[in-house]
Amino acid sequence: MIPVRGVEGQTIAVLGLGRSGLAAAKALREGGAEVLCWDDNPATRDKAAAEGFEPVDLTRAGAFDTVNALIVSPGIPHLYPRPNPVIAAAMEAGVPVDNDIGLFFRSFATADWEEFDTAPRVVAVTGSNGKSTTSALIHHILSEVGRPTQLAGNIGRGVLDLDPAIDGEVVVLELSSYQTELARALTPDIAVFTNLSPDHLDRHNGMGGYFAAKRRLFAEGGPDRAVVGVDETEGLFLANQLSEGPTDDRVIRVSVARKLAGPGWQVFARKGFLSEYRKGKQVGSIDLRPITGLPGAHNHQNACAAYAVCRALGLAPRVIEQALASYPGLPHRSQIVATIGGVTYVNDSKATNVDSALKALQAFERIRWICGGLEKEGGLGALKPAMGNVAKAYVIGREAANFALQLDCETEVCTDMATAVARAAAEAEPGETVLLAPSAASFDQYDNFEQRGDDFAARVRALAD
Repeated sequence: MIPVRGVEGQTIAVLGLGRSGLAAAKALREGGAEVLCWDDNPATRDKAAAEGFEPVDLTRAGAFDTVNALIVSPGIPHLYPRPNPVIAAAMEAGVPVDNDIGLFFRSFATADWEEFDTAPRVVAVTGSNGKSTTSALIHHILSEVGRPTQLAGNIGRGVLDLDPAIDGEVVVLELSSYQTELARALTPDIAVFTNLSPDHLDRHNGMGGYFAAKRRLFAEGGPDRAVVGVDETEGLFLANQLSEGPTDDRVIRVSVARKLAGPGWQVFARKGFLSEYRKGKQVGSIDLRPITGLPGAHNHQNACAAYAVCRALGLAPRVIEQALASYPGLPHRSQIVATIGGVTYVNDSKATNVDSALKALQAFERIRWICGGLEKEGGLGALKPAMGNVAKAYVIGREAANFALQLDCETEVCTDMATAVARAAAEAEPGETVLLAPSAASFDQYDNFEQRGDDFAARVRALAD
């Protein structure tokens, strides 16, 4: 646990008692604060009570009269489409609102670090797609080379549930826009921007607000080094804003769309080959094609970003290459579940938006595509460039019929996962891929994308029984 610093004797309220909220409450208590906890869910309140916290109704009048700060879990809106009533009351009372990420950055460094030979570092990764894989990949590489490392944030553990840092350790954080938007302290040593595509637009009131939330990771604390994907205009703009000139190697530009040129620091992938250039000369190259845990151009972008971070941390190209080769991939992200009768079954349940689904579809050929769910804004037209890879789509979800009408390929309305897997398996031929890449949220039929992916994987494994 990372005890929160500077809160001794204060009264701190915590709204939302899920994984990150409960960890924040414990870390605040460890730091000497009196903690007031609240969650709308009675079962979650009971769980907090079992940890020794007495829930206090923060919706009542005067709840913030003696409160010094409010700590908010990331899923709770504080601005758009409208502030949660508890957050609105705190703002009306002039009570500062923060989250566990802000608490982490102000509490992570301690006086013990003065005795370390190598100061701990924090790598923070954000972006629309690929941030989980990029974060896990950095963590994997560091672990493989024997560098002490921990992984947390939007993946794995809550940030305040981490262990205090040891000499030379690297903490890797995956941060969503919900987390970066509200944190009052954001001071990573290395910050990563993977890419940007439309997502969570209601929460951020459009693309401008969404980009602004992610840009805070770079603008608030000024990381020592920034790794920036420049295949979208926003990334190109961000790299330009951070750089003092063409030779400024504090910014490492990353691309999978083109060869990058110039005197700066560049990492890009073309036709499956990663290349690193510095001062106009190639200094590293890796063939990514044999790495089964990183299929497709979107994963090659993740590999480029992870490679750039590890190079910035001082690792040699050949060392990184060896570690990349053993990367197993993440569940629900281009995860190969099984190969049955020459047909490969791939779980990419994390492809919850059009852009991530497009990249998954472009990573494979001859696809039996399982898709559908709670459709997001913007429609499905952007998927058209990949439809040539799709033999047939098997559509699930409560609005499967409407979803199917928008697809420019042969479709079958299956509604549920059991039917979709059975029909795709029955029609798939050797050499084809049955791919779950929903291009939609899961909440119409599942609690989360993990549950949806687990359902797919279980039904696939049952085929082999």
